[in-house]
Amino acid sequence: MLKLKLHTPRITIRNMQPGDLEGFLFYRQNPDIVKYQSFGVMTRERAIGFISAQQEKVFGVPGEWVQYAVELNGGAEVIGDCAVQLDCEDPRIARVGITISHTHQCKGYAREVFKAILEFLFDQVNVHRVEETVDTRNIASITLLKKMEFRMEGHFIENIFDEGHWISEYQYAMLKREWDVVKGRI
Repeated sequence: MLKLKLHTPRITIRNMQPGDLEGFLFYRQNPDIVKYQSFGVMTRERAIGFISAQQEKVFGVPGEWVQYAVELNGGAEVIGDCAVQLDCEDPRIARVGITISHTHQCKGYAREVFKAILEFLFDQVNVHRVEETVDTRNIASITLLKKMEFRMEGHFIENIFDEGHWISEYQYAMLKREWDVVKGRI
């Protein structure tokens, strides 16, 4: 078990801290940012509790999602977050989710976060497989998964009922051996 801290040329991925609250709320209270996520718009009270619960979590507990802050280097601006989970039955399988603030989208940050997390999971932790499930309406995430050369493995038709509507999802995945082939070009 370890506290995760990853660095790229532009960002740091680290445990959440109480000082992240305002930046976190800035994008997590935006309905357009959370419309494809199951937890909806965050209230201040819920965000305080969420950050408090996340700040001490360590990576490596099977079945437990850990949410990390995505911070711009050279400042304390939180521009997003990412979640990582090892499967509870087989911790060689991981799941990832990324959210980037609306003011920082279309600048390559999601791809940078994703690549750093994949490098960590595949090259350091040595997971066998990384999965991502995405709402079929979330074109930006689907585009990112394709650019990262993830493979679509499934289409779940109306498998989630949320806010009075049935939602469909795609499942994407990448294996370690696939990562070893593509990591130099993504």
